[in-house]
Amino acid sequence: MSKSTILSSGRITSADDIITVTYMEPADSPARIFIRWPRDVSVATPGRLPALANAVMGVLGEAVGKLAAIRTDE
Repeated sequence: MSKSTILSSGRITSADDIITVTYMEPADSPARIFIRWPRDVSVATPGRLPALANAVMGVLGEAVGKLAAIRTDE
């Protein structure tokens, strides 16, 4: 049986652009990380690029922290 844990999810633009980071532990193969990006293109003005990058890094940073906690418990 596979185990799935959402490590982090968050909005990266003012539109409905959300990324989700999931930790998958299949019973019959090595663990993997899935990063689900918006289905459509994310659009930002040049002036908003730093905020967009910061939002993406925030979601990924939270995922790294939660994964470290999970792996410490193993």
